[in-house]
Amino acid sequence: MARKLVSKAIELPPVTLSEHDGVRYLHLDSIWIQGGMRIDQPQVVEIDYVQRMLASLLWLPSETLGQGLAVQLGLGAGALTRFTARQLGMATTVVEINPQVIAVNADWFHLPQRAEVVRGDAADWLAQAVPRSVRLLHVDLYDQEAAAPVLDDEPFYGQCRAVLGEGGVMSVNLFGRHSSFHDSIARIAAVFGADQVWSLRPTREGNTVVVAGRAVEVPAREVLGERAAVIEARFGALGLPARKWLRMVRPYEPSPTSTATPS
Repeated sequence: MARKLVSKAIELPPVTLSEHDGVRYLHLDSIWIQGGMRIDQPQVVEIDYVQRMLASLLWLPSETLGQGLAVQLGLGAGALTRFTARQLGMATTVVEINPQVIAVNADWFHLPQRAEVVRGDAADWLAQAVPRSVRLLHVDLYDQEAAAPVLDDEPFYGQCRAVLGEGGVMSVNLFGRHSSFHDSIARIAAVFGADQVWSLRPTREGNTVVVAGRAVEVPAREVLGERAAVIEARFGALGLPARKWLRMVRPYEPSPTSTATPS
């Protein structure tokens, strides 16, 4: 199912594909990888940072996995959309501004027919979304330069928080080695509250996933270990090393000069 939001006209980069060692990659007119899929195992979550985006599942009780609405802002090569729609069986909406990315996903990356595909700007979608309607929100918004997120200010993260229900979780892909990272995570913490923000260790490529929750209650370490074991038992063969994620997670620590209170 697809629909279109009316948004301002902007010049969008052409989409190109490459294949190496059994993996098909999506690019936006550059060498930078915007996503990938193992051709003979499309349900495997191939890219390391995309796997870590799904660490957001640790913040959800195991018995509730698959409940609620999942939203992806930025389609990439569709790994998160395939996972939430097919593996978790969640109602899934994906918002993508580039029509070529949508078309290429339909032709080359097994875009699930059951997912709602919205062509438009992520901020425009958030502005008209039902408040507190989303349980799992994944944000991966980079252009062809892949230098910093294209939407990365406090009003944007405020919109993200507004669509999350109580106990809902957002994960965001940031470049942890880029100078913008500390500013980005501080903005997230200013909106969500410092005690509702965590980050994972950077990947070898420098991607750092930040997880933020709306009124999330973090259970004891033992319960988190049990959740990780459930995720790994169900999806470990698809590339989700959940026990390893627990060793990567650290709470947000604001700098002495910053303040972080939920809006």
